[in-house]
Amino acid sequence: MSTSKQIRLENLRALVKEFKTAEEVARRAETAPMYLSQILNGAKSSTGRSRGVGDALAKKLEVGCGKPEGWMDMPHGETPVVLGAHAVVIADPGDPNFYHIPKVQLILRAGFAGFETVPEIYDGSVLSVNKNWVDRKGLHPSKLVALTVTGDSMEPNLYEGDLVIVNTADTQMKDGEVFAFNYDGEAVIKRLVKERGQWWLFSDNADQTRHRPKGCASGECIVVGRVVRRETDRI
Repeated sequence: MSTSKQIRLENLRALVKEFKTAEEVARRAETAPMYLSQILNGAKSSTGRSRGVGDALAKKLEVGCGKPEGWMDMPHGETPVVLGAHAVVIADPGDPNFYHIPKVQLILRAGFAGFETVPEIYDGSVLSVNKNWVDRKGLHPSKLVALTVTGDSMEPNLYEGDLVIVNTADTQMKDGEVFAFNYDGEAVIKRLVKERGQWWLFSDNADQTRHRPKGCASGECIVVGRVVRRETDRI
């Protein structure tokens, strides 16, 4: 059995344990209890292969059971305490079930849209992300970079030391989304907000006297990419 298939099977078993019965999990996922039982019991399909949790069923299970997107594809003994957070996985470089996203620091210049990267010096060079999650999101792995959050401006949604994955292919400004920016030559992670026809960079921290909104004027505020995922050990 492939690693990905085994992970989904173990997570299905965890859901059954959490909600007491396979029938309750099936009800929540709006699927047939017998089908879940067949998966759990290793029943064979017409092709002779063991039945598994497909992408459509994985999504139904996550939604119906109140799990964050991608939960079914990540190995974990417990549900992440922080909603939207994912377990950090460092897979074997040859594991075909994972993409390996480089952990980097950005080198930026004021007024220039382009950027360079250098390897992060703290705790490793890559972050392993399940291929099923990346492919389901329609992301291209070569356009993804992992950045370490610094400072407290985005608390309580992002804490210092958290890792975020940034899709550098997505630079279209969207109200309410979190992006990495080149702000006059400085790399910042902020929430983009449109007010009275103007774009602003907002911090999530409630102390707006210390973290005042910044105007996002053309030339000094350049989108590097949209934050699509976070990894945290904050409990």
